[in-house]
Amino acid sequence: MSGFVEKPEPVQVPGLVHLHTGKVRDLYRGGDGNLVMVASDRISAYDWVLPTEIPDKGRVLTQLSLWWFEQLRDLVPNHVIGTDLPEGAPADWAGRTLICKSLDMVPVECVARGYLTGSGLAEYEKTRTVCGLALPEGLVDGSELPAPIFTPAAKAEVGEHDENVSYEEVARTTGAETAALLRQTTLAVYGRARDIARERGIILADTKFEFGFDKEGTLVAGDEVLTPDSSRFWPADQWEPGRAQPSFDKQFVRNWLTSPASGWDRTGELPPPALPQEVAERTSAKYIEAYERLTGLSWA
Repeated sequence: MSGFVEKPEPVQVPGLVHLHTGKVRDLYRGGDGNLVMVASDRISAYDWVLPTEIPDKGRVLTQLSLWWFEQLRDLVPNHVIGTDLPEGAPADWAGRTLICKSLDMVPVECVARGYLTGSGLAEYEKTRTVCGLALPEGLVDGSELPAPIFTPAAKAEVGEHDENVSYEEVARTTGAETAALLRQTTLAVYGRARDIARERGIILADTKFEFGFDKEGTLVAGDEVLTPDSSRFWPADQWEPGRAQPSFDKQFVRNWLTSPASGWDRTGELPPPALPQEVAERTSAKYIEAYERLTGLSWA
């Protein structure tokens, strides 16, 4: 059992039709046919969307995505049309709202990995492969791969795991031409972002993208890009293969949920409890630190 501990009621705005409530984002359609995407402060862990919000998280994700979209514009266009608030929208939507093109989304999570960890490590330890791609012997948690790899996943509903799939499965699902374009674009964008992050003392271990086609048939980057929600960012000066790496993400949340302090049984049927204020604030600070280190801009 998993999903929302407390599913929020969507905000009703005149002229907007609510389409979907996701783990983090609420999606609306405007009268002009464009999409309105609002990033909340919700956070998920272990397939649950928790009842506690993380201060400023939605704004950090939105502003960091906008910054990255600019860095990547020459490699792949993006879905952003503007950031002005729709008429009648609540003031709290400021800084967390994107007006976007409506795309025909590709049903694949496009994951690039430059380092071995997470579900990739779990598969490697069993088969010496990741998504069917053979890797050398002797790799450990946090090892840099010989070259970045494309390891797609099937997109799951809220409360379920994305499932790693082979490139051949993507080609069967989307067609060989689209699969090749997804792989090429994913690895090109990862390479650019990895180099930018490295200049700022951050390792981009892996990341995932979502792409769709616009009305002209052009592949376009959608959703968010290169945030702590969609990527593993590690401080380069603390990188040490063979152990779990310090990271700019929700690790404080995961650590508390699996500690005796939470009293929560991850394997049981009950949902996780609310987070202590300290855990929420430390997680917020980590997201803001990632934004500041990557962009060179002050959040305050």
